[in-house]
Amino acid sequence: MPIFELKLPKSIARALNLPVSDPRRQQIKVLKKLIRKARFTQFGQLYKFDEILMGRHPGKKFQQLVPTYDYSKIYSQWWHKAKDGIPDVCWPGVIHYFALSSGTSDASSKFIPITKDLIRSNTITSIKQLLSLTKYEDVPHSAIGKGWLLLGGSTQLQKGPTYFAGDLSGIQQKNIPFWFQGLGLYKPGKKIAKEKDWAKKLDEIVENAPNWDIGFILGVPAWLQLCMEKIIARYNLNNIHEMWPNLAFYVHGGVAMEPYKKGFEKLMGKPITYIETYLASEGFLAYQNRQGAIGMHLALNNNIFFEFVPFDEINFDVEGNMVENPEAFMLHEIEENKEYSILISTNGGAWRYAIGDTVRLVNKEENEIIITGRTKHFLSLVGEHLSVDNMNKAIEMVSEELNISIPEFTVAGVPHGQFFAHHWYVATNDEVNNETLRLRIDDKLKELNDDYEVERKHALKDLMVTVLTEDIFMNFMQSKGKVGGQHKFPRVLKGKMLEDWKLFLTTTSTKV
Repeated sequence: MPIFELKLPKSIARALNLPVSDPRRQQIKVLKKLIRKARFTQFGQLYKFDEILMGRHPGKKFQQLVPTYDYSKIYSQWWHKAKDGIPDVCWPGVIHYFALSSGTSDASSKFIPITKDLIRSNTITSIKQLLSLTKYEDVPHSAIGKGWLLLGGSTQLQKGPTYFAGDLSGIQQKNIPFWFQGLGLYKPGKKIAKEKDWAKKLDEIVENAPNWDIGFILGVPAWLQLCMEKIIARYNLNNIHEMWPNLAFYVHGGVAMEPYKKGFEKLMGKPITYIETYLASEGFLAYQNRQGAIGMHLALNNNIFFEFVPFDEINFDVEGNMVENPEAFMLHEIEENKEYSILISTNGGAWRYAIGDTVRLVNKEENEIIITGRTKHFLSLVGEHLSVDNMNKAIEMVSEELNISIPEFTVAGVPHGQFFAHHWYVATNDEVNNETLRLRIDDKLKELNDDYEVERKHALKDLMVTVLTEDIFMNFMQSKGKVGGQHKFPRVLKGKMLEDWKLFLTTTSTKV
């Protein structure tokens, strides 16, 4: 049966047909719905949700009464109680799932509450994105009814006293709707998805690859690229399309695609359509719903209330920590092409929660954003204000000019005499002159960032480049227990992670 002839459950169908209105009205409606549902929780009682509901301007009242949170603050004050099995803390009921964060900037894992309501909302947004593909021109719609290879975390979750914990992708896979599973589209299937050992999981996928007709691939670029490379090598193929001729779509997110595209193109026999998503552990925030769109459309009417804090020296300190009472704006109040940190309130029990990402509104009419980096993953040692977005674009431009693939890189700020320098660690298995690469990256950053260009003449004295093989990056991730699933290498290294990286390199062969 073609997927677009499916009869969806009525509850989901109703949610998909929510009336379209202006962003402010949609978001106020979402906020009221969230507050109404959570007003009898401990959080809702403390912060007078009933009073917010009765006010004339619930958005402004909400911002006045409810403080902002980062993970440490909301976990220490609220979420730890939900993790102990206490019901009705930030969201009604007992929380039965917690997503373990995949970030590498902190040593310890973060436990993000995942409610049934949140899982349902994620599913609805996924369906909306799927339906948006019917508007794409010159793409093989028949591929949508083929297999979907989801390379996520294990569905075999860790069992706690009152909850299960694991990758969001594993939790989401474990809760895939029965009507989708019944179509037989979901790959690699329940048995392989349950496998915890990443190497074994890859081997089983490679072994079963000839039995599948894949139209979609979904997952973090680094691990999908590795998977396809193994399939091509195992079956002595020229490209992945010799195995999967109907492969037409790659749904990606969590990390910028630009550095990986050159490597992906080498594995393909024909072009595929790249579709970006913004699926965080805390919710499905946005997705690309128009062919050729630069940004992703915010999911405005599906249980996420968005706020935006200008990412500047007024609202953030030099380490990227948000101040106690930041300026916060709703979507209709923000400007295009300005950097903001994003706050979300959701049906997972997150309230005015700083997710840690910086975004830019690129199309106000379509409510489309791009992710520009992380609040703590930027470099500004002397005022160069170098963002992850700048870094990704520079790598993309250099890769094109030198015709090389750079699937991974990371940058650290280091002392340079009495001044400072940037040290780039770049992964490529292609032959490249180290000095040429260094000069090209430096030149591109000067083109992209005026502050960087100015500071390179003053206190930022040098840019150094160390070229490594891709395996070095993958092995470091493995040493941290962060292999596969949603795990990705941090673009900026600071503190203990930088120390661990340097120590790892001293004990590892780093020859290209």
